[in-house]
Amino acid sequence: MADIEIKGLDKLRAKLQRLPSILHDSIKNANYDIVEKAEGYAVRELQSSVQHGTGALARSLKYEVVDKDGSVVGRVWSDSVISAYRELGTGIHGQESYKDLPLGQSIAYRQTPWFIPVGAVDADLTALYGIPTVGVGDHKFYKTSGQPARQFLVPAIHQVKGESETIIKNRVQSDLHEQLGGGS
Repeated sequence: MADIEIKGLDKLRAKLQRLPSILHDSIKNANYDIVEKAEGYAVRELQSSVQHGTGALARSLKYEVVDKDGSVVGRVWSDSVISAYRELGTGIHGQESYKDLPLGQSIAYRQTPWFIPVGAVDADLTALYGIPTVGVGDHKFYKTSGQPARQFLVPAIHQVKGESETIIKNRVQSDLHEQLGGGS
């Protein structure tokens, strides 16, 4: 009977044992790459379409990557209530404007105009957006029926979704090469 010796089998076993951990961490890091890119696309969209902003909405964007029920999940959101108004619109104009919503999702919109005290805002909404003013006694108010949806998060997520497979593949390949060695 001949003895067969396989050289490097211990090294191979050690690498294979590390593989699940490396893949998990790599997928988690790829998700960070994806949500960071989505945030960047959303900021770019905001900066290209906001004429009179302070940048507060772009700075309100947040992201995280979490392990949830055995899956790695990336999330991007804004903690500013203004983002919801911009993303979904308000009033009749928001209802009538196109927006990309998840299947089965619907939104109820106010159907009547509302009033904003002129002194409650830092800008002239008539000059900026053409919102008319009305006087009630000694007080002036802007009268509005809302604004159309001007989505920035949903398009950013769709854009990065098309790139996510490549981002994950590149991250996994890079991490495997770096941590397990690239020799043949």
